[in-house]
Amino acid sequence: MRKAPAQTPASAPVSMPLIRLDVHEDGTMSATVNGEPLAPPQPDGSWRRSSFARIVDQVTVERMIPARVEVTESDGSTFTDIITATARKNTPAPAPPEPAPAETPRLLEVTGEGFVPGEDVAVCRIIGHTDAAPTGTARALIDLAHDHPGPTDDVVLVGWVSGTFVVRSLS
Repeated sequence: MRKAPAQTPASAPVSMPLIRLDVHEDGTMSATVNGEPLAPPQPDGSWRRSSFARIVDQVTVERMIPARVEVTESDGSTFTDIITATARKNTPAPAPPEPAPAETPRLLEVTGEGFVPGEDVAVCRIIGHTDAAPTGTARALIDLAHDHPGPTDDVVLVGWVSGTFVVRSLS
């Protein structure tokens, strides 16, 4: 009985771009990829030593595929490296959180007369103080976001110098 000849699996060729960079004395470079010249971007006119990362990113599609890089300096020294691929996720950056809308102040105005101009006037449910105007009128603004007077509450304005009491019902 004869044995069938052993079959060896066919190996797939490994393909990795070869980037060759030749650095000239003036700092410009010529670049080839797999032996084909790589043209520099039009605005620059020539590749420069600072273009190294740009060339590698362009050839490796932003480092999604590996590449072999050979650099020959103007003095004849060489450098060879393998640029490995990096896995990148195409997830968009999270949107910054929207700022909370500024709360519109809800104010309640309470006025009274008979105060000495400029005197300190207490606002009772004592939540603050105000000054009387040059005409002897006092005005208090109550921020309803912080103080919640009910419809049956009263507010008292007390002049510390004049002794004036003004009582206002909120109903």
